[in-house]
Amino acid sequence: MARLLAAAALAALAPVLIIVGCAILIEDGCPVLFRQKRIGKAGHTFDLVKFRSMRKQASGSSLTARGDNRVTKVGRVIRQYKVDELPQLWNVIRGELNFVGPRPEVPQFIEMADPLWRATLDLKPGITGLASLIYRDEEKLLAAVREPEQYYRQVILPDKLRLNIEYSKHRSRRSDLQLIWLTLRSSFLPQTRDAELARRVFIPGS
Repeated sequence: MARLLAAAALAALAPVLIIVGCAILIEDGCPVLFRQKRIGKAGHTFDLVKFRSMRKQASGSSLTARGDNRVTKVGRVIRQYKVDELPQLWNVIRGELNFVGPRPEVPQFIEMADPLWRATLDLKPGITGLASLIYRDEEKLLAAVREPEQYYRQVILPDKLRLNIEYSKHRSRRSDLQLIWLTLRSSFLPQTRDAELARRVFIPGS
């Protein structure tokens, strides 16, 4: 079912995809898409697909803080509204992602000795998830600290893992639909407080 829905969504969003692709081409040329190795369920490695939002041959950390000069003008817009994530519908069609699940991480942050990671890799990753919604302003958080990668490893990532595992214990079709709706709403209305709402609704007592 997820694959059929993803295919239908890709078809429906074709005009948007074409416009975004053309904007990237005009500003910074090819390639339009960006592929990055991520770790999925059971440690399976796959290529996550996004619209390219950084300058060609940009180097440095896999993390991005707000104001990162590697990000193009078009990239800033599509990242703000999460439009850069739309090509991941192709990953859903390929069976590598669900619509809802833990975000797949780059290999450098995976620690198989950590029980939280082992539990996370038992789950199929997704385009969005509880942790993704709660940390939708992650770039702002990283921009506010002196050592972004250290802060990500020690503070953000452990909380993300706990959130996704906790959500998986109580998830339902209804809760998945709620998360998708909140993700869409927060993408179009970034000033909404959906992240706080999600933590209260999906993690009672938090």
